[in-house]
Amino acid sequence: MTTKSKFDDATGAVHLGRDPHANSGFVNPPVFRGSTVLFPTLAALKARSQPFTYGRRATPTTVALTDALAALDGAAASVLTCSGLQAVTAALLAFVRAGDSILMVDTVYQPTRKFCDTTLKTMGVETIYYDPLIGAGIAGLIRPDTRLVFTESPGSQTFEMQDIPAIAAVTREKGIWLLMDNTWASPLLFKPLAHGVDVSIQAATKYIVGHADAMLGVISGNERAAPHLDRVKEAFGLCPGSEETYLGLRGLRTLDVRLRRHHTSGIEIAEWLAQRPEVARVIHPALPSHPGHAVWKRDFNGASGLFAFTLNPVPEAALAAFVDHLELFGMGFSWGGYESLILPFDPRSYRSATTWSEPGPALRIHIGLETVEDLKRDLAAGFDRLNAAR
Repeated sequence: MTTKSKFDDATGAVHLGRDPHANSGFVNPPVFRGSTVLFPTLAALKARSQPFTYGRRATPTTVALTDALAALDGAAASVLTCSGLQAVTAALLAFVRAGDSILMVDTVYQPTRKFCDTTLKTMGVETIYYDPLIGAGIAGLIRPDTRLVFTESPGSQTFEMQDIPAIAAVTREKGIWLLMDNTWASPLLFKPLAHGVDVSIQAATKYIVGHADAMLGVISGNERAAPHLDRVKEAFGLCPGSEETYLGLRGLRTLDVRLRRHHTSGIEIAEWLAQRPEVARVIHPALPSHPGHAVWKRDFNGASGLFAFTLNPVPEAALAAFVDHLELFGMGFSWGGYESLILPFDPRSYRSATTWSEPGPALRIHIGLETVEDLKRDLAAGFDRLNAAR
């Protein structure tokens, strides 16, 4: 049965998955570290009727987080994994079999693409990449052997917006599965299942954990998908650590207030970057200049702190001068934490259904919780170094 919170999402993020009076009044659920669960009698052992039977299956700590996340997603069930990538790969493997083909958005997270081109290929599953802007035109790509469509909106690094309801209408008519990586928005800013998606996936490492200190993933499915998710959970022994699960619970409690800060600060920095002469283009779905802005405005409740921008052509030495000495923006392969990050990227080698033709360097930027004026000063100093190194 579909889980739905009776609270507003901001309230739900604070209270869901908690029962202080069941834990001697302590506000937070305790961390249960354990594998063995004892049964009081042979009859109880044979019936497996008690709530917890083995640590890999569930603990009170993991149930607290899965219950909360399922309610926020409006899902029938949620499954935790050890990372966002494991959530993606497990979700795919829950539905495909040898001889199937899948439709994968061309702008997907690069490790997802690698999994499709290696592991799924060796399993006899064909991956066909499609333009993220295809919308209802996805119907023209569906074949008799198409098992699922995978979406990610906005697209990884380049932030194309997909028309999820239009794609969902097609997959529902064709009777195939629709999966979505919803890490950028979280269920507070976009609810995939309410827009027709069967399975919502998140790298909880990012905004749910929120402090850059734990790896965690989550898969949430509707009633039709839930049995498939439970099967893959059991088959692969999906089981995040107790500490990581607890850090996900801790982060969830402040998710709403952090996303609000990421939203406002991100838009302010994006608008500021758009006025810089060194910047060729800012790629942020919440800006009216973004080609997918209307879709974002129609479907999403806000924006997170992650977007991209491109520079006018400069030598690599000038780009290095810009990023190497930033004080508040670190360079690293993640985002979603409290800290600001910046990362140059070039997607041309891992796109096949679309092309990337920006002449200048591209940078993905995550706006953290620092004061916006401090972030502007840091970036302005970087632009001064860039200009001096031309």
